Amino acid sequence: MNSHTLNWATAIIMLAGGLGILATGKRRTASEELQTVLHGIVPLIAACSYFAMAIGQGSVVLPAVASAGPGATRIFYFARYIDWTLTTPLLLVTVCLTAMHGQHKRAGAFAGIVLADLMMILTALFFGASEVPWIKWTWFLISCIAFLGVYYVLWVSNLQYNRSERDDVRASYRQGSTMLSVLWLLYPVVLLVAPDGLNVISDPMSVIAISILDVLSKVAFGFLMVASDTRITERDLRETQGKPTLRAA
Repeated sequence: MNSHTLNWATAIIMLAGGLGILATGKRRTASEELQTVLHGIVPLIAACSYFAMAIGQGSVVLPAVASAGPGATRIFYFARYIDWTLTTPLLLVTVCLTAMHGQHKRAGAFAGIVLADLMMILTALFFGASEVPWIKWTWFLISCIAFLGVYYVLWVSNLQYNRSERDDVRASYRQGSTMLSVLWLLYPVVLLVAPDGLNVISDPMSVIAISILDVLSKVAFGFLMVASDTRITERDLRETQGKPTLRAA
C-alpha cells in the first residue's frame, strides 16, 4: 500500500470516527457537551489534513538527508503539523477538564500545557523542514524539551489538582493521561527514523506509523474519554439528584 492510499484510508477513518463521537456522545450538561464536541471535532480536523495530503496539497518535495545519496528527495507532509497545531491543544484541554472536573479550572495549567504543546509542534515543524543537519537536530532537541513541559503539567501540576477529585474522576484522568503519554512518546521516535530524520524507514512505513498513532490518539482516545465522561456525568446527576441541563444526545 502506497502513501497516497494510506492517506485516503486514514482520512475516511478520521471522518467516520469524528462523526461517530459526535453521534454517540451525550450533551446532558455543559461539561459533557464540551467534552463531546472537543473530542468529535479533533478527528474531523485530522480528516481534512489527511485529505489534503491524499490529494497532494498537504506536502512538498524537499531534498533528502545526505545518507540517501546525491539528488535524493523526500516528501515533507506539512499538513500533519497544521493538524497537530490545532488538535493536540484540544486534546490536552479535554484532559485538563477531566483533571479538574469538580473544582475551579486553573487557567495557569491550561495555558502552560497548551503553550508547551504549541512550542513542541512548531519546533518539530522546523525540524522536518530543515535541510542543514545541525539546524535540524537543534530544532528536534528543542521540541523534545518542550515535550517534557507537556509531561510536567500532565503528571505533576494536573495530578496534584486531580488528587482531590473522587475515585472515578481520578481513574479517568490517569487512564487518559497514560494513553496520551504513551502514544505521543512514539511520535518523535517515528519522526526520528522517518525520511525527515535519519531516513531509516521508507516514506510509506512512516506514513502508516503516523496514521496508526493518529487514529489511536484521536479516534480511539476520543471514544474512550467520551464514554468515561458519560459515566462521570451519570454519577454527578445521581449524587446531586439533578436533572440534565441540556439535551441527552
